[in-house]
Amino acid sequence: MGYSVADGDAESTRRTQYYEMLGTRALYHDGWKIVARHGALSGKGNFGSDTWELYHTAEDRAELHDVAEQYPERVREMVGLWFAIAGRNNVFPLDDRTAAERLLDPRPSAATNRDEFTYYPGTADIPEAVAPNIRNRSYSIRGEIEVTGDAPSGVIVAQGSRFGGHSLFVKDGALHYAYNFLGIDETLISSATPLTPGHHSVVAEFAKDGEDPPKVATGTLTLSVDGTAVGSGRLRTQPGKFALAGEGLTVGRDSGDPVSKEYGSRFELSRLSVDHVTVTVEGAHFVDGELEAHAMLARE
Repeated sequence: MGYSVADGDAESTRRTQYYEMLGTRALYHDGWKIVARHGALSGKGNFGSDTWELYHTAEDRAELHDVAEQYPERVREMVGLWFAIAGRNNVFPLDDRTAAERLLDPRPSAATNRDEFTYYPGTADIPEAVAPNIRNRSYSIRGEIEVTGDAPSGVIVAQGSRFGGHSLFVKDGALHYAYNFLGIDETLISSATPLTPGHHSVVAEFAKDGEDPPKVATGTLTLSVDGTAVGSGRLRTQPGKFALAGEGLTVGRDSGDPVSKEYGSRFELSRLSVDHVTVTVEGAHFVDGELEAHAMLARE
């Protein structure tokens, strides 16, 4: 979606920088900068009709004064240099799609047609792009755990951060499931019965029964231990991704930025071990590309 290329030898690298982002192009060279604003947020345009602006950054660091009309020869020279550097760096053809169009175009994914995923502790974060897609659909999370003493604690599985995510964890001996809706509202569903020592199969199962508003799934989340329901509550799930980068799915721990306010960043397993976690999803694979495009641009 964008490039920043230093072109040339050590000396010219200090003098020339080339940029392209969502169709908007720029070049810095020897204290001058040209910019062609392509309208990345407003839709497609014609690269051939883009207007090039010129700024003498050596004297106008804030780029307040467009002097393209005063120096047409310099504009032509720098536009030619932009095309030369772009060609040498294999940039062409330029991509004229908007951010929404790029995200709406499906990409190959190993996760798209699967409905069951099994993960083990001790691995790196699973990026959200290839993790189970639980958006706007029913899902269940089953953890096979071993309690080795009284009052166990720790995260069984977590995904996301304080800005949105979900977590299945044990605290003060009891099983909990937290769903953090965009960092605005956290729903906590808990068991009133503490876990006893030994092996347990713990499950958090969300059964979607509607949408309010559209694309925001609503339903009931039920917690169970060894097949017996121990807690339930109403839940709504966010339609967009928890994160655009980082903060993936983790087993046996949470990432650096905790999903739930119920525990801190160093909430480690204590008197508790996790053998594996299985996530099962139901219904159609859901992606709201337009929503994710707006989220991406809001973070730029």
